[in-house]
Amino acid sequence: MRLFDFLLEQDVGAAEKAEAAIYKAIELLEIFPFSCRKASEDESLSLLRELLIPFGGAGYVALFRIDSNETVTIIAVRHQREDDYH
Repeated sequence: MRLFDFLLEQDVGAAEKAEAAIYKAIELLEIFPFSCRKASEDESLSLLRELLIPFGGAGYVALFRIDSNETVTIIAVRHQREDDYH
């Protein structure tokens, strides 16, 4: 919601397209969660992953955890130009 609200103030159409891009990319996790890059080099965190979501000149990054073969948990989504997850 934070990302959507930020874009909504600037451009309603862009906000809607960004939201759609994020949801579409997250659907990939249903099939290929292990295809995403590891979020940490620490082997104890090997199930913590990042999904790159292209959008415009930068895009978004979704931080998620693989809980089981059937379950992933989205922890946070941030814009690629942000310093860290909020």
